Amino acid sequence: MRQPHDAVREHLVRVLDWEDAHVTFDKAVAGIPPETRGTRPPGFEHSSWQLLEHIRIAQDDILDFCVNATYEHNLTWPDDYWPPTPAPANAAAWDASIAACTRSRERLQQLAREIDDLAATVPTGKANHTYLRAILLAADHVAYHVGQIVSVRKALGVWG
Repeated sequence: MRQPHDAVREHLVRVLDWEDAHVTFDKAVAGIPPETRGTRPPGFEHSSWQLLEHIRIAQDDILDFCVNATYEHNLTWPDDYWPPTPAPANAAAWDASIAACTRSRERLQQLAREIDDLAATVPTGKANHTYLRAILLAADHVAYHVGQIVSVRKALGVWG
C-alpha cells in the first residue's frame, strides 16, 4: 500500500533531475563543443568545465556525507570545491565528470527512496543536518549552477 511519505520521496527523486522550472543538468552539459569547455566569456567568473567540476565535487561530498558512516568534512572552501584549471585535461576528463555527476545523482535518488526516515539527522551531521536537507541542498545547488552553465553557453553562442 502506498504511504503518504511515498509521494514526498518520489518528489525528491524527481527534483534531483527535473526540468519543471529549468533545464536539466543532462541537457545543460550535452553538446558543449570541446574547444569552449574551458572558456570564460567576458563578465563570467567560471568556464563550463569549472562549473561542471564544482557540481561534481560538491554533489559527491554531499552524497559521501549521507552514506559514509565515518565521513569527515575535509574539503576547504573555496579551493577544494573548484578545479584548479579552467579547462578539462581532455575529453575523457569531461566525460568522466559528467558520468560521476550522474552516478552521485542516481545514488541520491536511491537514498531518497530507501532511507528509513528522511527527517533523521545524518549520523555525522549536526542536529539540523537531515537526509531531507542534504537531498534538497544537492538539488538546489545543481539547479543554481546549471543555470550558470546555460548562461555561459549563451554568452559563448553554443546554446540552442
